[in-house]
Amino acid sequence: MPNRSMGNPRTEWERMSKTIPFYIGQSVPRREDRRLLLGEGAFISDKKLAGMVHVAIARSQYAHATIKSVDLSAAAASEGVLLALCGADIKDILPPISGMQVAAPKKWRDGMDPDIHIPDQTLIPHDKVRYVGEPFALVVADNRYLAEDAVELIVADLEPLTPVPNAEAALLDNAPLVHDHLAGNLAASLHARKGDGAAALGAAPHRLRRRFDHHRYAAMPMECRGVVADYDVRTDSLTVWSSTQVVHWVRREVATALGMPEERVRVIAPDVGGGFGGKGHVYPEDILIAYLARRLRRPIKWIEDRHEHILNAAHSRDYVLDVEVGFDDDGRILAVNNSFLVDSGAYSPVGAAIAGNSVVHFLGPYDIPHYEADCKMMLTNRTPNAPYRGAGRPEVAFAMERTIDLVANALDLDPAEVRLRNMITADQMPYKVGLVYRDGVSIEYDSGDYPKALRTALEELGGLEAFRDRQRKALAEGRYLGLGLGCYVEGTGIGPFEGATVKIDPSGKIVVAVGACPQGQGHETAFAQVAADIWGVPIEDVFVSVADTSQVTMGYGTIASRSAVTASGAIQESSDKVKEKVFAIAGNVLEASESDLELRGGRIGIKGVPEMSMTLKEVAKAAQPGWIHQRPEGIEAGLEGTAYYEPPTVTWSYAANAAIVEIDTDTGQIRIERYVEVHDAGTLINPAMADGQVRGGLVQGLGGALFEQISYDDQGQLLVGSFMDYLLPTASDVPPITVIHMETPSPLNAFGFKGLGEGGAIAPPVVIANAVCDALKPFKAEINATPVRWETIAAILGHDIANETA
Repeated sequence: MPNRSMGNPRTEWERMSKTIPFYIGQSVPRREDRRLLLGEGAFISDKKLAGMVHVAIARSQYAHATIKSVDLSAAAASEGVLLALCGADIKDILPPISGMQVAAPKKWRDGMDPDIHIPDQTLIPHDKVRYVGEPFALVVADNRYLAEDAVELIVADLEPLTPVPNAEAALLDNAPLVHDHLAGNLAASLHARKGDGAAALGAAPHRLRRRFDHHRYAAMPMECRGVVADYDVRTDSLTVWSSTQVVHWVRREVATALGMPEERVRVIAPDVGGGFGGKGHVYPEDILIAYLARRLRRPIKWIEDRHEHILNAAHSRDYVLDVEVGFDDDGRILAVNNSFLVDSGAYSPVGAAIAGNSVVHFLGPYDIPHYEADCKMMLTNRTPNAPYRGAGRPEVAFAMERTIDLVANALDLDPAEVRLRNMITADQMPYKVGLVYRDGVSIEYDSGDYPKALRTALEELGGLEAFRDRQRKALAEGRYLGLGLGCYVEGTGIGPFEGATVKIDPSGKIVVAVGACPQGQGHETAFAQVAADIWGVPIEDVFVSVADTSQVTMGYGTIASRSAVTASGAIQESSDKVKEKVFAIAGNVLEASESDLELRGGRIGIKGVPEMSMTLKEVAKAAQPGWIHQRPEGIEAGLEGTAYYEPPTVTWSYAANAAIVEIDTDTGQIRIERYVEVHDAGTLINPAMADGQVRGGLVQGLGGALFEQISYDDQGQLLVGSFMDYLLPTASDVPPITVIHMETPSPLNAFGFKGLGEGGAIAPPVVIANAVCDALKPFKAEINATPVRWETIAAILGHDIANETA
């Protein structure tokens, strides 16, 4: 499974002493791996504290039901139980979590014309349950086994209500209300336009309209969620350990709910076994466990099992899109109208962020002058919907990239050629899209060469004409080969900010703390590479702390393909503050002007005078407070700086994907012969880690394309409960993958970085659908829904599935 890089550009800031090697751009071994491979990782379930007690949660078996009563008496009297409570016990004590954990600026609202009714999320409801798996009571006991046993003794009188099983049902005039205080089931509507789509569609020589369905699935990390909390009576402070991507968000919500100063709440994310967006917001359990720790004055632990995760951890995707496109005889797309529904579930923890992503990413890498989008997020009796790797982009990439193939088929053109005719070219960069991003800034694709990426992907598969010739020969032999393409762009490195603290401690080592929260990405390594290059020191002299609110006062977290850009920017700005002090103190000691000094080989020295220099350790000693310091007047003691990097707007990554498949006409099975992604995330910090990120995303995308699905019946009952019926891709399902990195530096930050983490997962569903349709073109195959199942293919081939599987 090869990977290649098409260049590793350097930027101006790197022009410093070469006595220390450059680290950015090098595949430095991950420093996290040693402890993980030796079994020395510390995950949330590993956390053990003296006197710790455990929580088990009673969850609804109904999709929609009134809570008539909850009898806790038998559970409370059970062996080892310290406390049993339900929603009625805390409804006047703990407020709900805000339904808008991610808020957007006014300029975004002006550009999206939003109508938002997103409800807050009650920690434990007292009036009614709104989805299968929603908590209605909990038990605290001496151990998990006793807690689980006690939960079984809770007697709840739940009166079933008519459910709202999906987004289309939620739209009906007579639909039951998921939230009784709202006028309807509309959580939010968004609307955006550029040009005059209606007029352009009316004037277009050709029009095409289709419905696309992107199914519901979710992040399934190796480690489920979990929370541990410990209350210190003496200091009236809480320490919370959470398997989360956003420690500062958790601190904010815990402090708000408990009426505590944020400085009295410390939140730590230990080693986290995967997140992928599913751990990227605050859940009720984060607050409940902290509350229980303070109430009982005992350390409290809750660990989610896999069944709970499938029931209650946020799901994702679940779109229905109606798309109309106008185009000319050459396949040039003139206008697109996109009207889509999002099944938000019972709540929408990150507000309208996913839907907003979808609205502005629909056009992808194409130069389309007229566009209109209308989105409705609907409240239903399903598990809440929140970001999963890609976050609103896979859904619209599926619709747009299928549409392009349909346009090509209508005109008897090759889908690759239609893409190239519509793509924004390198000489159009930077390209103004005409829409507003969710940071409130008008979208401008900053850099890249989209046609080159697509051509490179095709060349890696042997070339378009060579494949078409091979396809024709295979068809003559009764074999069905197909080529699937999928291209996308991704706004990355979004604000509002990220925080970092950089200091040089008395040993002369560089100590970096960032607000980012890794879940396997390799942040400790990547940020050490960045800091080592900024300071010109060996990477072994850099120590990185992550995911701890005590280390950085304000932080945002690791979501939305943002940490490489935002945390590195904060490290750079923090370092700049420290460098000012370092140069001032060194100049005072060396009796030289600061302008005559330079960093070289981990020392501060006078330019052109090799013997006149100081180590960072010596500068740190001179910076200390006391009678014998060597600081010039006006320079405060210590070498430490904190900064909060606020990116001007997002950077734009992109990729072209191509795959060859062969269809087994006897079974309908798909064999993926090869898969190629040409990806551009700007300057890469660590190519090996970047390659792993893209590959991992591709495999998750293939899982969504072929296997993974969260299904409900018409009563809102979840039809999957374990990995027995929620299928994940295994090693045998992964085809040969080639990843090619183009590395066009972004002009929007000093390093040229763009975001990377989500990209791989975006295109595979549509690539596989397009490839299957291309292979089965003689059957006029048209697959406009995911996942792409063998049953669908068998039906296209004319098999009688019911009789043949009987």
